[in-house]
Amino acid sequence: AGNCKQEMLQKKKNAVLVDGVILNGPIMDSKAGEKFVEEACKIIMEEVIQKADDVTEKVCEWRDPETLKQILDLEMRDTGESHQKLLQLCQDVIQYSVKTSHPRFFNQLYAGIDYYSLVARFITEALNPSVYTYEVSPVFLLVEEAVIKKMIEFIGWEEGDGIFNPGGSVSNMYAMNLARYRFCPEIKEKGLSGLPRLVLFTSEECHYSMKKAASFLGIGTENVYFIRTDERGKMIPEELEKQVQRARKEGSAPFLVCATAGTTVLGAFDPLDKIADICEKHGLWLHVDASWGGSALISRKHCRLLHGIHRANSVAWNPHKMLLAGIQCCALLVKDNSGLLKDCYSAKAAYLFQQDKFYDVSYDTGDKSIQCSRRPDAFKFWLMWKALGTTGLEERVNRALALARYLVEEIKKRDGFQLLLEPEYANVCFWYIPPSLRKMEDGPEFWQKLHQVAPIIKERMMKKGSMMLGYQPHRGKVNFFRQVVISPQVSREDMDFLLDEIELLAKDL
Repeated sequence: AGNCKQEMLQKKKNAVLVDGVILNGPIMDSKAGEKFVEEACKIIMEEVIQKADDVTEKVCEWRDPETLKQILDLEMRDTGESHQKLLQLCQDVIQYSVKTSHPRFFNQLYAGIDYYSLVARFITEALNPSVYTYEVSPVFLLVEEAVIKKMIEFIGWEEGDGIFNPGGSVSNMYAMNLARYRFCPEIKEKGLSGLPRLVLFTSEECHYSMKKAASFLGIGTENVYFIRTDERGKMIPEELEKQVQRARKEGSAPFLVCATAGTTVLGAFDPLDKIADICEKHGLWLHVDASWGGSALISRKHCRLLHGIHRANSVAWNPHKMLLAGIQCCALLVKDNSGLLKDCYSAKAAYLFQQDKFYDVSYDTGDKSIQCSRRPDAFKFWLMWKALGTTGLEERVNRALALARYLVEEIKKRDGFQLLLEPEYANVCFWYIPPSLRKMEDGPEFWQKLHQVAPIIKERMMKKGSMMLGYQPHRGKVNFFRQVVISPQVSREDMDFLLDEIELLAKDL
Protein backbone atom coordinates (compact mmCIF):
# COMPACT_ATOMS: atom_id res chain seq x y z
CA ALA A 1 0.00 0.00 0.00
CA GLY A 2 2.88 2.32 0.88
CA ASN A 3 4.56 1.68 -2.49
CA CYS A 4 1.29 2.40 -4.37
CA LYS A 5 0.93 5.74 -2.55
CA GLN A 6 4.49 6.69 -3.41
CA GLU A 7 3.90 5.81 -7.09
CA MET A 8 0.73 7.93 -7.18
CA LEU A 9 2.55 10.90 -5.60
CA GLN A 10 5.42 10.51 -8.07
CA LYS A 11 2.98 10.47 -11.01
CA LYS A 12 1.27 13.62 -9.75
CA LYS A 13 4.64 15.32 -9.26
CA ASN A 14 5.73 14.45 -12.82
CA ALA A 15 2.24 14.91 -14.28
CA VAL A 16 1.92 16.10 -17.85
CA LEU A 17 -1.43 17.82 -18.27
CA VAL A 18 -3.25 18.63 -21.52
CA ASP A 19 -6.61 20.37 -21.19
CA GLY A 20 -6.59 19.41 -17.52
CA VAL A 21 -6.13 15.70 -18.28
CA ILE A 22 -3.18 13.83 -16.73
CA LEU A 23 -1.45 11.86 -19.49
CA ASN A 24 1.06 9.90 -17.39
CA GLY A 25 0.55 6.13 -17.37
CA PRO A 26 -2.57 4.17 -18.26
CA ILE A 27 -5.97 4.91 -16.70
CA MET A 28 -7.17 1.32 -16.87
CA ASP A 29 -6.73 -0.88 -13.79
CA SER A 30 -5.33 -3.99 -15.47
CA LYS A 31 -5.22 -6.14 -12.35
CA ALA A 32 -8.86 -5.47 -11.50
CA GLY A 33 -9.81 -6.06 -15.14
CA GLU A 34 -8.01 -9.39 -15.26
CA LYS A 35 -9.74 -10.46 -12.03
CA PHE A 36 -13.13 -9.54 -13.50
CA VAL A 37 -12.45 -11.54 -16.68
CA GLU A 38 -11.36 -14.53 -14.58
CA GLU A 39 -14.51 -14.44 -12.43
CA ALA A 40 -16.81 -13.85 -15.43
CA CYS A 41 -15.24 -16.80 -17.30
CA LYS A 42 -15.93 -18.97 -14.27
CA ILE A 43 -19.61 -18.02 -14.46
CA ILE A 44 -19.68 -18.79 -18.21
CA MET A 45 -18.07 -22.16 -17.57
CA GLU A 46 -20.45 -23.12 -14.77
CA GLU A 47 -23.70 -21.64 -16.07
CA VAL A 48 -23.41 -22.09 -19.85
CA ILE A 49 -20.81 -24.65 -20.89
CA GLN A 50 -21.19 -27.23 -18.10
CA LYS A 51 -24.99 -27.08 -18.33
CA ALA A 52 -25.14 -27.19 -22.15
CA ASP A 53 -26.21 -30.84 -22.38
CA ASP A 54 -28.24 -31.01 -19.14
CA VAL A 55 -31.85 -31.75 -20.08
CA THR A 56 -33.00 -31.04 -16.52
CA GLU A 57 -32.17 -27.37 -17.08
CA LYS A 58 -34.76 -25.07 -18.68
CA VAL A 59 -34.35 -23.99 -22.30
CA CYS A 60 -35.46 -20.55 -21.19
CA GLU A 61 -36.58 -18.79 -18.03
CA TRP A 62 -39.46 -16.87 -19.56
CA ARG A 63 -40.30 -13.34 -18.36
CA ASP A 64 -42.42 -10.75 -20.15
CA PRO A 65 -40.54 -7.67 -21.45
CA GLU A 66 -41.56 -5.23 -18.69
CA THR A 67 -40.62 -7.66 -15.91
CA LEU A 68 -37.28 -8.46 -17.58
CA LYS A 69 -36.47 -4.74 -17.88
CA GLN A 70 -36.82 -4.42 -14.11
CA ILE A 71 -34.77 -7.56 -13.34
CA LEU A 72 -31.87 -6.55 -15.58
CA ASP A 73 -31.65 -2.89 -14.50
CA LEU A 74 -30.84 -1.69 -18.03
CA GLU A 75 -30.20 1.97 -17.11
CA MET A 76 -26.73 3.35 -17.91
CA ARG A 77 -25.50 5.83 -15.25
CA ASP A 78 -22.85 8.53 -14.86
CA THR A 79 -20.79 6.38 -12.51
CA GLY A 80 -19.77 2.79 -13.16
CA GLU A 81 -21.13 -0.19 -11.22
CA SER A 82 -19.07 -2.34 -8.89
CA HIS A 83 -17.59 -5.58 -10.18
CA GLN A 84 -19.89 -7.52 -7.86
CA LYS A 85 -22.94 -5.86 -9.43
CA LEU A 86 -21.54 -6.50 -12.93
CA LEU A 87 -20.96 -10.18 -12.16
CA GLN A 88 -24.55 -10.44 -10.94
CA LEU A 89 -25.67 -8.84 -14.22
CA CYS A 90 -23.68 -11.49 -16.10
CA GLN A 91 -25.49 -14.17 -14.08
CA ASP A 92 -28.87 -12.56 -14.88
CA VAL A 93 -28.12 -12.25 -18.59
CA ILE A 94 -27.30 -15.96 -18.74
CA GLN A 95 -30.28 -16.97 -16.60
CA TYR A 96 -32.88 -15.15 -18.70
CA SER A 97 -31.38 -15.81 -22.14
CA VAL A 98 -32.49 -18.71 -24.34
CA LYS A 99 -30.06 -21.63 -24.07
CA THR A 100 -29.53 -22.39 -27.74
CA SER A 101 -27.06 -25.13 -26.82
CA HIS A 102 -29.76 -27.03 -24.89
CA PRO A 103 -30.53 -30.42 -26.50
CA ARG A 104 -34.22 -29.42 -26.69
CA PHE A 105 -33.78 -26.13 -28.48
CA PHE A 106 -35.25 -26.91 -31.91
CA ASN A 107 -36.51 -23.43 -32.77
CA GLN A 108 -34.19 -22.24 -35.56
CA LEU A 109 -31.75 -23.49 -38.18
CA TYR A 110 -28.88 -23.34 -35.68
CA ALA A 111 -28.42 -25.00 -32.28
CA GLY A 112 -25.94 -26.68 -30.00
CA ILE A 113 -22.42 -25.96 -28.86
CA ASP A 114 -19.13 -26.94 -30.43
CA TYR A 115 -16.32 -26.61 -27.91
CA TYR A 116 -13.55 -26.04 -30.48
CA SER A 117 -15.51 -23.34 -32.26
CA LEU A 118 -16.24 -21.75 -28.89
CA VAL A 119 -12.54 -21.64 -27.97
CA ALA A 120 -11.83 -20.10 -31.38
CA ARG A 121 -14.38 -17.40 -30.58
CA PHE A 122 -12.78 -16.75 -27.20
CA ILE A 123 -9.40 -16.31 -28.94
CA THR A 124 -10.70 -13.94 -31.63
CA GLU A 125 -12.76 -11.91 -29.13
CA ALA A 126 -9.66 -11.49 -26.96
CA LEU A 127 -7.37 -10.61 -29.90
CA ASN A 128 -10.04 -8.34 -31.46
CA PRO A 129 -8.70 -8.58 -35.04
CA SER A 130 -10.14 -7.13 -38.23
CA VAL A 131 -9.63 -9.11 -41.41
CA TYR A 132 -8.77 -6.73 -44.20
CA THR A 133 -4.98 -6.63 -44.53
CA TYR A 134 -2.25 -9.19 -43.96
CA GLU A 135 -0.29 -6.78 -41.78
CA VAL A 136 -3.04 -6.66 -39.11
CA SER A 137 -4.47 -10.19 -39.57
CA PRO A 138 -1.77 -12.49 -40.96
CA VAL A 139 -3.03 -15.71 -39.35
CA PHE A 140 -6.72 -15.14 -39.96
CA LEU A 141 -6.31 -14.20 -43.63
CA LEU A 142 -4.37 -17.41 -44.28
CA VAL A 143 -6.99 -19.41 -42.36
CA GLU A 144 -9.82 -17.88 -44.42
CA GLU A 145 -7.96 -18.68 -47.65
CA ALA A 146 -7.48 -22.33 -46.57
CA VAL A 147 -11.13 -22.76 -45.52
CA ILE A 148 -12.52 -21.20 -48.72
CA LYS A 149 -10.26 -23.44 -50.81
CA LYS A 150 -11.58 -26.54 -49.02
CA MET A 151 -15.25 -25.46 -49.33
CA ILE A 152 -14.71 -24.86 -53.05
CA GLU A 153 -13.43 -28.43 -53.39
CA PHE A 154 -16.66 -29.77 -51.85
CA ILE A 155 -18.75 -27.75 -54.30
CA GLY A 156 -16.81 -29.45 -57.08
CA TRP A 157 -15.04 -26.46 -58.65
CA GLU A 158 -11.42 -26.73 -59.73
CA GLU A 159 -10.79 -23.14 -58.63
CA GLY A 160 -12.72 -20.22 -57.25
CA ASP A 161 -12.86 -17.27 -54.90
CA GLY A 162 -14.84 -16.30 -51.83
CA ILE A 163 -15.37 -14.16 -48.77
CA PHE A 164 -16.92 -14.69 -45.33
CA ASN A 165 -19.86 -12.39 -44.59
CA PRO A 166 -22.15 -11.49 -41.68
CA GLY A 167 -25.00 -13.84 -42.62
CA GLY A 168 -26.49 -15.76 -45.54
CA SER A 169 -28.72 -12.77 -46.33
CA VAL A 170 -25.61 -10.68 -46.99
CA SER A 171 -24.08 -13.49 -49.09
CA ASN A 172 -27.22 -13.52 -51.24
CA MET A 173 -27.02 -9.75 -51.64
CA TYR A 174 -23.33 -10.01 -52.62
CA ALA A 175 -24.21 -12.63 -55.24
CA MET A 176 -27.07 -10.57 -56.67
CA ASN A 177 -24.82 -7.52 -56.99
CA LEU A 178 -21.99 -9.59 -58.46
CA ALA A 179 -24.33 -11.09 -61.09
CA ARG A 180 -25.55 -7.61 -61.99
CA TYR A 181 -21.96 -6.32 -62.24
CA ARG A 182 -21.04 -9.21 -64.55
CA PHE A 183 -24.13 -8.37 -66.68
CA CYS A 184 -23.34 -4.63 -66.88
CA PRO A 185 -19.94 -3.64 -65.37
CA GLU A 186 -20.55 0.06 -66.07
CA ILE A 187 -23.13 0.13 -63.25
CA LYS A 188 -20.33 0.45 -60.69
CA GLU A 189 -19.43 3.94 -61.91
CA LYS A 190 -22.56 5.11 -63.75
CA GLY A 191 -25.25 3.75 -61.46
CA LEU A 192 -28.76 2.61 -62.39
CA SER A 193 -29.73 5.37 -64.84
CA GLY A 194 -30.01 4.27 -68.44
CA LEU A 195 -30.16 0.56 -67.62
CA PRO A 196 -32.92 -1.68 -68.92
CA ARG A 197 -35.38 -3.15 -66.43
CA LEU A 198 -33.36 -5.90 -64.73
CA VAL A 199 -35.21 -9.06 -63.71
CA LEU A 200 -34.19 -12.00 -61.53
CA PHE A 201 -35.85 -15.33 -60.83
CA THR A 202 -36.17 -17.35 -57.66
CA SER A 203 -38.64 -19.85 -56.22
CA GLU A 204 -41.73 -19.17 -54.13
CA GLU A 205 -39.91 -20.99 -51.31
CA CYS A 206 -36.77 -18.83 -51.41
CA HIS A 207 -35.43 -17.03 -48.37
CA TYR A 208 -36.93 -13.59 -47.78
CA SER A 209 -33.45 -12.06 -48.16
CA MET A 210 -33.88 -12.19 -51.94
CA LYS A 211 -36.64 -9.56 -51.76
CA LYS A 212 -34.59 -7.52 -49.31
CA ALA A 213 -31.53 -7.67 -51.56
CA ALA A 214 -33.55 -6.57 -54.62
CA SER A 215 -34.93 -3.66 -52.63
CA PHE A 216 -31.54 -2.70 -51.17
CA LEU A 217 -29.77 -2.81 -54.54
CA GLY A 218 -32.40 -0.72 -56.31
CA ILE A 219 -33.57 -3.58 -58.53
CA GLY A 220 -37.02 -3.46 -56.95
CA THR A 221 -39.11 -6.25 -55.46
CA GLU A 222 -41.50 -6.14 -58.44
CA ASN A 223 -38.61 -7.32 -60.61
CA VAL A 224 -38.18 -10.51 -58.60
CA TYR A 225 -40.13 -13.19 -60.49
CA PHE A 226 -41.17 -15.94 -58.10
CA ILE A 227 -41.27 -19.33 -59.80
CA ARG A 228 -43.90 -21.88 -58.86
CA THR A 229 -42.82 -24.89 -56.82
CA ASP A 230 -44.14 -28.43 -56.66
CA GLU A 231 -45.86 -30.01 -53.66
CA ARG A 232 -42.46 -30.66 -52.04
CA GLY A 233 -41.39 -27.01 -52.34
CA LYS A 234 -38.95 -27.47 -55.26
CA MET A 235 -38.72 -24.97 -58.12
CA ILE A 236 -40.39 -26.27 -61.30
CA PRO A 237 -37.83 -25.84 -64.15
CA GLU A 238 -40.52 -25.64 -66.85
CA GLU A 239 -42.07 -22.68 -64.99
CA LEU A 240 -38.67 -21.00 -64.84
CA GLU A 241 -38.28 -21.36 -68.61
CA LYS A 242 -41.72 -19.80 -69.16
CA GLN A 243 -40.94 -16.83 -66.88
CA VAL A 244 -37.56 -16.15 -68.53
CA GLN A 245 -39.25 -16.08 -71.95
CA ARG A 246 -42.02 -13.86 -70.58
CA ALA A 247 -39.46 -11.37 -69.20
CA ARG A 248 -37.69 -11.20 -72.56
CA LYS A 249 -40.99 -10.60 -74.41
CA GLU A 250 -41.73 -7.74 -71.99
CA GLY A 251 -38.44 -6.13 -73.00
CA SER A 252 -36.82 -6.76 -69.61
CA ALA A 253 -33.26 -7.92 -69.07
CA PRO A 254 -33.03 -11.21 -67.11
CA PHE A 255 -29.63 -11.56 -65.41
CA LEU A 256 -29.90 -13.95 -62.43
CA VAL A 257 -31.53 -17.14 -61.20
CA CYS A 258 -31.36 -17.96 -57.51
CA ALA A 259 -31.96 -21.62 -56.67
CA THR A 260 -32.32 -22.87 -53.11
CA ALA A 261 -30.59 -25.90 -51.60
CA GLY A 262 -32.48 -26.44 -48.36
CA THR A 263 -35.48 -24.11 -48.05
CA THR A 264 -36.14 -22.56 -44.67
CA VAL A 265 -39.49 -24.16 -43.86
CA LEU A 266 -39.76 -27.43 -45.80
CA GLY A 267 -36.04 -28.12 -46.33
CA ALA A 268 -36.53 -28.54 -50.10
CA PHE A 269 -33.68 -28.76 -52.64
CA ASP A 270 -34.27 -27.28 -56.08
CA PRO A 271 -33.30 -29.45 -59.12
CA LEU A 272 -29.98 -27.73 -59.77
CA ASP A 273 -28.99 -29.58 -62.94
CA LYS A 274 -32.18 -28.70 -64.81
CA ILE A 275 -32.02 -25.10 -63.57
CA ALA A 276 -28.38 -24.89 -64.70
CA ASP A 277 -29.42 -26.04 -68.20
CA ILE A 278 -31.86 -23.11 -68.43
CA CYS A 279 -29.26 -20.65 -67.12
CA GLU A 280 -26.72 -21.80 -69.70
CA LYS A 281 -29.29 -21.58 -72.48
CA HIS A 282 -30.20 -17.97 -71.62
CA GLY A 283 -26.80 -16.76 -70.35
CA LEU A 284 -27.97 -16.19 -66.78
CA TRP A 285 -25.90 -16.19 -63.59
CA LEU A 286 -26.86 -19.14 -61.36
CA HIS A 287 -26.61 -18.49 -57.64
CA VAL A 288 -27.42 -21.29 -55.19
CA ASP A 289 -28.55 -20.27 -51.73
CA ALA A 290 -27.22 -23.30 -49.84
CA SER A 291 -27.05 -21.42 -46.55
CA TRP A 292 -28.99 -24.23 -44.86
CA GLY A 293 -28.43 -27.24 -47.10
CA GLY A 294 -24.80 -26.65 -48.11
CA SER A 295 -23.44 -28.71 -45.22
CA ALA A 296 -24.89 -31.86 -46.82
CA LEU A 297 -21.95 -31.56 -49.25
CA ILE A 298 -19.71 -32.85 -46.44
CA SER A 299 -21.67 -36.14 -46.33
CA ARG A 300 -20.92 -38.76 -48.97
CA LYS A 301 -24.37 -40.21 -48.27
CA HIS A 302 -26.40 -37.00 -48.56
CA CYS A 303 -24.38 -34.81 -50.98
CA ARG A 304 -26.65 -36.12 -53.78
CA LEU A 305 -29.23 -33.59 -52.50
CA LEU A 306 -27.10 -30.88 -54.13
CA HIS A 307 -26.39 -32.74 -57.37
CA GLY A 308 -25.42 -30.17 -60.03
CA ILE A 309 -24.20 -27.47 -57.62
CA HIS A 310 -20.80 -27.47 -59.37
CA ARG A 311 -22.53 -25.74 -62.30
CA ALA A 312 -23.43 -22.69 -60.18
CA ASN A 313 -21.63 -19.35 -60.57
CA SER A 314 -21.91 -18.61 -56.86
CA VAL A 315 -22.97 -20.39 -53.67
CA ALA A 316 -23.96 -19.17 -50.19
CA TRP A 317 -23.09 -21.68 -47.44
CA ASN A 318 -23.46 -21.18 -43.66
CA PRO A 319 -21.31 -23.55 -41.56
CA HIS A 320 -22.88 -22.02 -38.43
CA LYS A 321 -26.05 -23.96 -39.12
CA MET A 322 -25.80 -27.75 -39.49
CA LEU A 323 -22.07 -27.87 -38.70
CA LEU A 324 -22.24 -25.74 -35.47
CA ALA A 325 -19.41 -23.36 -36.34
CA GLY A 326 -21.05 -20.68 -34.17
CA ILE A 327 -22.96 -17.61 -35.28
CA GLN A 328 -21.94 -16.06 -37.48
CA CYS A 329 -20.02 -18.14 -39.99
CA CYS A 330 -21.21 -17.62 -43.56
CA ALA A 331 -19.35 -17.79 -46.85
CA LEU A 332 -20.08 -16.61 -50.37
CA LEU A 333 -18.15 -18.79 -52.81
CA VAL A 334 -17.64 -17.75 -56.43
CA LYS A 335 -16.60 -19.92 -59.37
CA ASP A 336 -14.86 -17.09 -61.21
CA ASN A 337 -11.22 -16.83 -60.13
CA SER A 338 -10.22 -13.95 -62.40
CA GLY A 339 -10.74 -11.24 -59.77
CA LEU A 340 -14.42 -10.56 -60.46
CA LEU A 341 -15.23 -10.30 -56.75
CA LYS A 342 -12.53 -7.70 -56.20
CA ASP A 343 -13.35 -5.81 -59.41
CA CYS A 344 -16.97 -5.55 -58.31
CA TYR A 345 -16.37 -4.39 -54.75
CA SER A 346 -12.96 -2.74 -54.55
CA ALA A 347 -12.66 0.95 -53.73
CA LYS A 348 -8.82 0.93 -53.60
CA ALA A 349 -8.53 2.90 -50.34
CA ALA A 350 -4.96 4.27 -50.48
CA TYR A 351 -4.55 4.43 -46.68
CA LEU A 352 -5.29 0.72 -46.30
CA PHE A 353 -4.47 -1.13 -49.51
CA GLN A 354 -1.16 0.52 -50.45
CA GLN A 355 0.49 -1.22 -53.39
CA ASP A 356 4.08 -0.51 -52.28
CA LYS A 357 4.03 -2.59 -49.08
CA PHE A 358 6.96 -4.81 -48.13
CA TYR A 359 4.96 -8.05 -48.56
CA ASP A 360 2.74 -9.67 -51.22
CA VAL A 361 -0.31 -7.37 -51.30
CA SER A 362 -2.47 -10.05 -52.92
CA TYR A 363 -3.03 -11.20 -49.32
CA ASP A 364 -4.78 -7.90 -48.53
CA THR A 365 -8.17 -9.37 -49.40
CA GLY A 366 -10.34 -6.80 -47.62
CA ASP A 367 -11.13 -4.94 -50.84
CA LYS A 368 -13.27 -7.92 -51.94
CA SER A 369 -15.69 -7.06 -49.16
CA ILE A 370 -18.32 -4.35 -48.80
CA GLN A 371 -17.21 -4.14 -45.16
CA CYS A 372 -14.08 -2.47 -43.86
CA SER A 373 -13.86 -3.99 -40.37
CA ARG A 374 -14.61 -7.71 -40.70
CA ARG A 375 -14.64 -10.51 -38.15
CA PRO A 376 -12.38 -13.58 -38.57
CA ASP A 377 -15.37 -15.93 -38.84
CA ALA A 378 -13.51 -18.58 -40.83
CA PHE A 379 -11.28 -19.28 -37.81
CA LYS A 380 -14.16 -20.90 -35.87
CA PHE A 381 -14.84 -23.28 -38.73
CA TRP A 382 -11.14 -23.97 -39.27
CA LEU A 383 -10.34 -24.89 -35.64
CA MET A 384 -13.43 -27.11 -35.44
CA TRP A 385 -12.54 -28.79 -38.76
CA LYS A 386 -8.96 -29.35 -37.55
CA ALA A 387 -10.31 -30.94 -34.36
CA LEU A 388 -12.98 -33.19 -35.88
CA GLY A 389 -11.65 -33.82 -39.36
CA THR A 390 -13.92 -34.13 -42.37
CA THR A 391 -15.19 -37.49 -41.09
CA GLY A 392 -16.29 -35.88 -37.81
CA LEU A 393 -18.23 -33.18 -39.66
CA GLU A 394 -19.75 -35.84 -41.93
CA GLU A 395 -20.87 -37.80 -38.87
CA ARG A 396 -22.74 -34.72 -37.59
CA VAL A 397 -24.70 -34.40 -40.82
CA ASN A 398 -25.47 -38.12 -41.04
CA ARG A 399 -26.60 -38.35 -37.44
CA ALA A 400 -28.86 -35.28 -37.65
CA LEU A 401 -30.62 -36.70 -40.71
CA ALA A 402 -30.89 -40.15 -39.10
CA LEU A 403 -32.53 -38.58 -36.02
CA ALA A 404 -34.95 -36.69 -38.30
CA ARG A 405 -35.82 -40.02 -39.97
CA TYR A 406 -36.39 -41.61 -36.53
CA LEU A 407 -38.74 -38.76 -35.56
CA VAL A 408 -40.71 -39.16 -38.81
CA GLU A 409 -41.26 -42.87 -38.13
CA GLU A 410 -42.37 -42.14 -34.55
CA ILE A 411 -44.81 -39.48 -35.75
CA LYS A 412 -46.39 -42.04 -38.07
CA LYS A 413 -46.99 -44.40 -35.13
CA ARG A 414 -48.75 -41.90 -32.85
CA ASP A 415 -52.38 -40.83 -32.85
CA GLY A 416 -52.90 -37.13 -33.39
CA PHE A 417 -49.60 -36.47 -35.21
CA GLN A 418 -49.74 -35.84 -38.96
CA LEU A 419 -46.82 -35.16 -41.31
CA LEU A 420 -47.13 -32.47 -43.94
CA LEU A 421 -44.75 -34.38 -46.22
CA GLU A 422 -41.87 -36.86 -46.11
CA PRO A 423 -38.78 -34.74 -45.45
CA GLU A 424 -35.57 -35.10 -47.44
CA TYR A 425 -33.45 -33.08 -45.02
CA ALA A 426 -33.55 -32.20 -41.29
CA ASN A 427 -36.84 -30.22 -41.39
CA VAL A 428 -39.72 -32.31 -40.00
CA CYS A 429 -43.05 -30.53 -40.48
CA PHE A 430 -46.17 -31.86 -38.75
CA TRP A 431 -49.49 -30.99 -37.14
CA TYR A 432 -50.61 -32.10 -33.72
CA ILE A 433 -54.36 -32.76 -33.64
CA PRO A 434 -55.70 -32.80 -30.03
CA PRO A 435 -58.22 -35.52 -29.05
CA SER A 436 -61.12 -33.00 -29.18
CA LEU A 437 -60.56 -32.45 -32.94
CA ARG A 438 -59.84 -36.01 -34.05
CA LYS A 439 -63.43 -36.97 -34.82
CA MET A 440 -64.27 -33.64 -36.38
CA GLU A 441 -65.15 -33.52 -40.07
CA ASP A 442 -62.43 -32.20 -42.39
CA GLY A 443 -63.56 -28.71 -43.38
CA PRO A 444 -63.01 -24.97 -42.80
CA GLU A 445 -64.02 -25.13 -39.14
CA PHE A 446 -61.62 -28.01 -38.44
CA TRP A 447 -58.66 -26.20 -40.01
CA GLN A 448 -59.58 -22.93 -38.28
CA LYS A 449 -59.53 -24.68 -34.90
CA LEU A 450 -56.32 -26.58 -35.71
CA HIS A 451 -54.68 -23.26 -36.65
CA GLN A 452 -54.99 -22.17 -33.00
CA VAL A 453 -53.40 -25.31 -31.50
CA ALA A 454 -49.68 -24.74 -32.25
CA PRO A 455 -49.51 -21.18 -30.79
CA ILE A 456 -51.07 -22.36 -27.51
CA ILE A 457 -48.67 -25.30 -27.22
CA LYS A 458 -45.75 -22.97 -28.03
CA GLU A 459 -46.77 -20.54 -25.28
CA ARG A 460 -47.02 -23.35 -22.75
CA MET A 461 -43.65 -24.89 -23.62
CA MET A 462 -41.96 -21.46 -23.45
CA LYS A 463 -43.42 -20.63 -20.04
CA LYS A 464 -42.57 -24.10 -18.74
CA GLY A 465 -39.08 -23.91 -20.29
CA SER A 466 -39.17 -27.57 -21.36
CA MET A 467 -38.23 -27.03 -25.02
CA MET A 468 -38.46 -24.63 -27.94
CA LEU A 469 -40.04 -25.61 -31.24
CA GLY A 470 -41.00 -23.34 -34.13
CA TYR A 471 -44.38 -23.19 -35.86
CA GLN A 472 -45.81 -21.27 -38.83
CA PRO A 473 -48.58 -21.19 -41.42
CA HIS A 474 -47.27 -21.79 -44.93
CA ARG A 475 -48.72 -21.46 -48.44
CA GLY A 476 -52.35 -21.95 -47.45
CA LYS A 477 -51.63 -24.53 -44.74
CA VAL A 478 -52.60 -23.67 -41.16
CA ASN A 479 -50.07 -23.46 -38.33
CA PHE A 480 -47.83 -26.52 -38.09
CA PHE A 481 -44.68 -27.36 -36.15
CA ARG A 482 -41.28 -27.37 -37.85
CA GLN A 483 -38.81 -29.46 -35.93
CA VAL A 484 -35.17 -29.13 -36.98
CA VAL A 485 -32.47 -31.56 -35.86
CA ILE A 486 -28.95 -30.12 -35.77
CA SER A 487 -27.06 -30.48 -32.50
CA PRO A 488 -24.93 -33.61 -31.90
CA GLN A 489 -26.09 -33.37 -28.28
CA VAL A 490 -29.61 -34.31 -29.38
CA SER A 491 -30.49 -37.97 -28.81
CA ARG A 492 -33.28 -40.41 -29.59
CA GLU A 493 -34.62 -39.72 -26.08
CA ASP A 494 -35.04 -36.05 -26.98
CA MET A 495 -37.10 -37.00 -30.03
CA ASP A 496 -39.37 -39.14 -27.84
CA PHE A 497 -39.58 -36.35 -25.25
CA LEU A 498 -40.64 -33.84 -27.92
CA LEU A 499 -43.67 -35.91 -28.93
CA ASP A 500 -44.56 -36.81 -25.32
CA GLU A 501 -44.31 -33.16 -24.26
CA ILE A 502 -46.57 -31.92 -27.06
CA GLU A 503 -49.19 -34.47 -26.01
CA LEU A 504 -48.83 -33.43 -22.37
CA LEU A 505 -49.07 -29.67 -23.10
CA ALA A 506 -52.13 -30.15 -25.31
CA LYS A 507 -54.10 -32.72 -23.29
CA ASP A 508 -56.86 -30.24 -22.37
CA LEU A 509 -57.18 -28.59 -25.80
